[in-house]
Amino acid sequence: MEEKKYELIKFMDGDFVLDVNVSPSEDTVWLTKEQISKLFNRDRSVISKHIKNIFIEKECSEKSNVQKMHIANSDKPVEFYSLDVILSVGYRVKSNRGIQFRRWANQVLKQYLLRGCLYDWYIY
Repeated sequence: MEEKKYELIKFMDGDFVLDVNVSPSEDTVWLTKEQISKLFNRDRSVISKHIKNIFIEKECSEKSNVQKMHIANSDKPVEFYSLDVILSVGYRVKSNRGIQFRRWANQVLKQYLLRGCLYDWYIY
């Protein structure tokens, strides 16, 4: 079995800095609940509730969207959540950063749609 490789990059927006695990081979990014709570400026308990509901409602599959990784200064594996989960949380969370995130995500989606990148989604 091939070992997965992750790169650590810094996401910066003004004074806000967040370390992000990127997996080029898996075409996704991975964040912990703590990082997601910082990203959306919400309590970790709120993020936990949203993630739990995302899996209960089967919006995302828990099996393919959660990775347990060993990190420094931790005596047990830490759960990381994929971009699919991060996006789902972003559309559920109520905060100023959540609003900014949704505006950004909607703009990116509009750009792809207007450029014709999502023709495969069209149903005849």
